[in-house]
Amino acid sequence: MTDSRTVAAVVLAAGEGKRMRSALPKVLHPVGGRPMVLRVLDSLRPLVGGPLVVVVGRGGERVEAVLPEGVCVAWQPFPRGTGDAVRCALPHLEGHRGPVVVAYGDTPLVQEATFRQLVAAHLQGGYAATLVSAVVEAPAGLGRVVRGPDGSFQQVVEEADCTPEQRAIREVNTGLCCFEVEDLREALTQLVPQNAQGEYYLTDTFGWLRARGRRVGVVQVREVRQVMGVNSRKELAQAEETLRRRTLEALMESGVTVVDPDATYVAPDVRVGPDTVLLPFTVLEEGTVVGSGCQLGPGAHVRASRIGDRVRVLWSVVEESEVAEDCRIGPYAHLRPGTRLAARVVVGNFAEIKNSTVGEGTKVQHVSYLGDATVGRQVNIGAGTITCNFKYGVPGKHPTVIEDGAFIGSDTLLNAPVRVGAGAVTGAGAVVTKDVPPGMVAVGVPARVVRRARPQDER
Repeated sequence: MTDSRTVAAVVLAAGEGKRMRSALPKVLHPVGGRPMVLRVLDSLRPLVGGPLVVVVGRGGERVEAVLPEGVCVAWQPFPRGTGDAVRCALPHLEGHRGPVVVAYGDTPLVQEATFRQLVAAHLQGGYAATLVSAVVEAPAGLGRVVRGPDGSFQQVVEEADCTPEQRAIREVNTGLCCFEVEDLREALTQLVPQNAQGEYYLTDTFGWLRARGRRVGVVQVREVRQVMGVNSRKELAQAEETLRRRTLEALMESGVTVVDPDATYVAPDVRVGPDTVLLPFTVLEEGTVVGSGCQLGPGAHVRASRIGDRVRVLWSVVEESEVAEDCRIGPYAHLRPGTRLAARVVVGNFAEIKNSTVGEGTKVQHVSYLGDATVGRQVNIGAGTITCNFKYGVPGKHPTVIEDGAFIGSDTLLNAPVRVGAGAVTGAGAVVTKDVPPGMVAVGVPARVVRRARPQDER
């Protein structure tokens, strides 16, 4: 940019979204796991130093509830068009003297670079207003950009008001634009609803400014999909697909192998280290960080978790957990929130772990449940082991502690709160209701300590 003046922005988010056929306000429908309006704000905020205003209408309380701190909210009581919506935001722009970007809350694919391109062109051209246009194959439903014989901008005509000749124009208004704030204020006072919809069109301000000798610029973007709004479930799916493809391409360029992009879903904020392989049907949700040299999938579903280097996850779910390097998870395992695995842990078939810490080299391989447990290093958790962390009539969850080198026999029930000491052994089918001292063997129902453990007890 050649001008250092502060930029403000107005995001229009008051549309009813009737074609979505949803009780949820349109701009709150997620794309890439994040509400559309927040994706727009994510792209805008790095270049906005002045007021950032979101205009809401019906259902606005729900929109306001998700907005980040520092964002102003303006209310449009009645849906009277985009010009009226921007007019509702003007009180929040009092004292602002720089350019104002106008964007839409249902355009989740717009990138920061596009907003910067718009503002740079506006400032460099010395325009009163600058709009973003795109050339599309099927312009139906979109306002046409009408140019003069010399190619200069003349006006934007909404489709309902187009002549047959204007309908044939393929250059359309995307809705994104930038104004000098005083020109915007003046033009908005002159709007009249003389159109087929009976609304106040923001696009009418361009023609009004030009007719009074003010300069209006046009920035034409090549990637049409990023600037088009989402107005239906079909378009929501198209936006999701575009964002997913953009995310996967960036990962592949950084050294990640994506075996089948059409069957792999990665949220835009996910970080994945080089030489990791993502196999089909893998889903990596927001807040996930994956290390280098991992193999995730087929069927890995990871949410808000940290995965270390060289980890293998196969047909399993990992939620809000921490997994250190060289672990193996699955198939059909479930790490629930609060799980922390140290290095080289194995979690196998149909094992479930919740709010537990598992020490280095421990194996939890078959059909077992660890809840609210602390498990030490080099522990064997036998098939069918269950930590009974909840008692009828007793509030809260109760902890189980299994110390280093213990061997938990198949079908052991650990009736928490209970501790199994270092090197201790439980027999198959034991129901442990009392602490097992270090190095001792406990068997039976209820389990009782019978002798000191021998090496063969651990095989």
